[in-house]
Amino acid sequence: MDHRYRQPGVVLADHRFTVPLDHARPDGEHIELYAREVVATGKDPETLPWLLYLEGGPGFGARRFIGRQAWLERALTEYRVLLLDQRGTGRSTPLNRQTLPLRGTPGQQAAYLAHFRADSIVRDAETIRPALTGGAPWTVLGQSFGGFCTTHYLSTAPEGLTAALITGGLPSLTATADEVYEAAYPRMERKNRAHYARYPMDVERARRIAAHLAQGPAELPGGHRLTVEAFQSLGILLGTGDGSHQLHHLLEDAFVPTSSGPALSDAFLEALQGLLSFAAHPLYALLHEPIYAQDPAAPTAWAAERVRAGHPGFDAAKTLAGDEPLLFTGETIHPWHFTTDPALAPLRETAERVAARTGWEPLYDPVRLAANEVPVAAAVYHDDLYVDTAHSLHTAASIRGLRTWVTDEFEHDGVRAGGPRVLDRLLALVRDDA
Repeated sequence: MDHRYRQPGVVLADHRFTVPLDHARPDGEHIELYAREVVATGKDPETLPWLLYLEGGPGFGARRFIGRQAWLERALTEYRVLLLDQRGTGRSTPLNRQTLPLRGTPGQQAAYLAHFRADSIVRDAETIRPALTGGAPWTVLGQSFGGFCTTHYLSTAPEGLTAALITGGLPSLTATADEVYEAAYPRMERKNRAHYARYPMDVERARRIAAHLAQGPAELPGGHRLTVEAFQSLGILLGTGDGSHQLHHLLEDAFVPTSSGPALSDAFLEALQGLLSFAAHPLYALLHEPIYAQDPAAPTAWAAERVRAGHPGFDAAKTLAGDEPLLFTGETIHPWHFTTDPALAPLRETAERVAARTGWEPLYDPVRLAANEVPVAAAVYHDDLYVDTAHSLHTAASIRGLRTWVTDEFEHDGVRAGGPRVLDRLLALVRDDA
């Protein structure tokens, strides 16, 4: 433990751990993990059970809460919470364009990245658990990709779990990356139609911006090239509770008059920089498709890009040649991300190697999950943009004893927006109180 310090209503402690890069080679290279412990002020941490939080992503460190925000308010009434920066994120041996070249060639970098999926994250959790709990199992709360990790946990190390809570993160146990995106594009289209039904004035605004960019990309602060495709990727906002409203406010302030005619405003470009840059989470782009890879013989091979070709409604050039609304994308990674974003451009060849990589191992054990004995509850959001609802419900039926709460009250970020209420509902489900 490094430090113990306070914020309003909580006592925090920093923890650092050393774990093998490759858990199959415990005597080989090691990396460092960071986690932040949170305990309610006035509570004795030694009397509390542990709750491990696994953030969504891939590629995002655990959220930096201030005090008892969001679901922490409920969790801290009975748990000692550990906010883990998953390997490669936050303060846990972070990976980005600055650090990855230390690994050597793009091929060597791609091989290194293969150790940063859910299987390694769960092995990390099991490595550090005995030091924190004295060997006792803990409760895990997994949000989005954190739920994917939790499902892997149930498949490989259920003895480490008292209970598993999953929010917006029940993955298909068998779907390929291609199948994931075949299900995703129709969902994206539905979210677009719903946005334009709410804000019909945005149809013309989005088309106007796209037509302007079709004449030539704009440059965002920091050198990011705003192409039509990059603009379309703002659709990732449509999967959050207030994302449609955020997108609307962005579009209404896009242009300003200049001596050379209408131009995209500095304020608009500045706002897009913060939304489109992968500087803070490059692993999201590098490992987004491998989180679905389970066939050792099959590369992901830019699945989202290949599948998009079969959904011409997302082709901006065809849209602008007609009179249809521009369709935004989201939750997809494409080769062009590694040419438009300065945070990713130096990693383009590495990304190609990752996309071509084979040898990915299965992440879930359907047989073991069918015999599960760990209490599990999952919040499944109706028409979730990021995780297919039908896939989630099929998986829910495949895990023995799993109880679901299917709701349209929240979008994918419900555990943040709904906070204590979402967590309280899941805890009631695992305790048979609901």
